[in-house]
Amino acid sequence: MTCVLMLGSGPSVTEAANWPRAPFDAILAINNAHAVRPDWTHHIHPWDFPEDRRPTPRAGQTTVTQDDFVPAQNAFGGFVYAGGTMAFTAAYWALHALNPRVIAAFGCDMHYPKGQQTHFYGAGTADPLRPDITLQSLEAKSARLMILAAMEGCAMVNLSFGPSRLIFPRISRDRAAHARPMPFDIRLADAALKREDALGYHVPSGRYWEEAHRFDPAELRRIDMLWLSAARMGLAATG
Repeated sequence: MTCVLMLGSGPSVTEAANWPRAPFDAILAINNAHAVRPDWTHHIHPWDFPEDRRPTPRAGQTTVTQDDFVPAQNAFGGFVYAGGTMAFTAAYWALHALNPRVIAAFGCDMHYPKGQQTHFYGAGTADPLRPDITLQSLEAKSARLMILAAMEGCAMVNLSFGPSRLIFPRISRDRAAHARPMPFDIRLADAALKREDALGYHVPSGRYWEEAHRFDPAELRRIDMLWLSAARMGLAATG
């Protein structure tokens, strides 16, 4: 049973630099977030991440590349349905490879206010906001991730208490290891999965942008709404 701390590049992520290691069994650093804590266990980056920013793994540390995360992403339906940005990709990889009980995100809020610092290292690109058919609703993609994780017995939580595009429940760091998967509407989740399967928007290579002409944005929006409704109706049922 593993509790994973997943670090992104949001400006608040530097708070994690001095956190005690407990209760986390693994620390998954996305892109530049490896600089926040030298005790990361896994560093994940896309193929175009600059080589001069890639850390050299030490004993007990592992680099995760597209050779690892593309098959993991495909195991959960592929990039078109999951969302083609690294916060989601990293979480699906962890879900597939580490069999976690909890994935706790920090610095992964995908909130980019104009005129303010948006990355802990200074200026950066708001990758999740780029025009991309897979990212029409970041909230829906986080709902999908949360529900598929719950199906695997894993809780997705957010350690940040600032503005966020993630709909994961908020939780304090000291309670992270005790998190439990959130409820969801299984009927709507099943409908979303069946619609994904029927559309067949699968790209085994992971290079979905090369086949974007096959994908109907309206169909993807309908699936997004199913995932959001499944997450929200499940929560409402417990209220």
